[in-house]
Amino acid sequence: MKAPSVIAIGEALIDRLGPPGGNPSFDLPIVDCFGGAPANVACALSRLGVDVSFIGSLGNDSFGQNFKDLLIDRGINIAGLQQDNLRPTRIVLVRRDADGERTFEGFKGDKGLGFADQGISREQIMKNWPLVFNQAKWLVVGTIPLASEISSNAFLWCIEKSLSAGMKIALDLNWRPTFWRKNVSQRLEPSLKEKNKITSILKNVSLIKVANEEAQWFFNTSDPNEISSSLPHRPSVIVTDGSNPISWIINNHMGQSCAISPLSVIDTTGAGDSFTAGLIYKLLPFELERISKQMAEDIVQFAIACGAYTCQGVGAIDAQPYLEDVESLLSRSNGGIS
Repeated sequence: MKAPSVIAIGEALIDRLGPPGGNPSFDLPIVDCFGGAPANVACALSRLGVDVSFIGSLGNDSFGQNFKDLLIDRGINIAGLQQDNLRPTRIVLVRRDADGERTFEGFKGDKGLGFADQGISREQIMKNWPLVFNQAKWLVVGTIPLASEISSNAFLWCIEKSLSAGMKIALDLNWRPTFWRKNVSQRLEPSLKEKNKITSILKNVSLIKVANEEAQWFFNTSDPNEISSSLPHRPSVIVTDGSNPISWIINNHMGQSCAISPLSVIDTTGAGDSFTAGLIYKLLPFELERISKQMAEDIVQFAIACGAYTCQGVGAIDAQPYLEDVESLLSRSNGGIS
């Protein structure tokens, strides 16, 4: 296997999409798609031509085997991929409205021990780390592994090991309350305990991607400069807001970038993960501390195109763009930067 430039760690799962406007629990037709934010990012990076490694855990079931086959087909280093013989691959019930926007309804398949992504083993990662790491430059993480004790231990070990090796850490602060709570809750905002668990790792990251609503919940502001200034290492921060302009600060350069309209919006699942992959792809050749404002503008606009393209298909992974797809979308787009 080629040495990875990027390592992604976290959940790989199945997004069960209901029909637009329907309930995925019982309305037909349903579509099962590969998903999970870190796995999505790894697959999107590989489609852009990046050498990437994925650390995660899948169940010993048909979903897990098929997902493993996909990762192999994408050329992803799977030395850090684990198979859980006790817990199944997680199925997430995704409700879509008529415009393709989605909400998470809960899970399916739990046999009493939880799901495979909750059982990522730190011991197995420690054993396989030399095969996974090999001088990677970026570690891409989400926040869902922190919701489970076993996966949290593995996750925090990877962060510590990556920092000691001089890697940069990119965090997608993807708040998903259904992953954190045993019982269905109508309260969307994080509790103080949940918030503290997530914010405890922010001091270690170089790049934060966060949605506008999540920014308000976790930082009481959606201003990327204020978010960056509140953290000790002043990380670069990108705040997304659906189809509204994206605000950012990258290497102390601030800006706002306009959305790009895809030809059609079929499903927004995974658009943010393709956006994250686009950011990392454009950052890889450079040291973050040497990024100019013009470079930052180009980086964000490329990432926007990656996310927009993904909205044109069903599911988070199958619809991901190749490099030529992104370049084509950028060339025809009237989207700009202000």
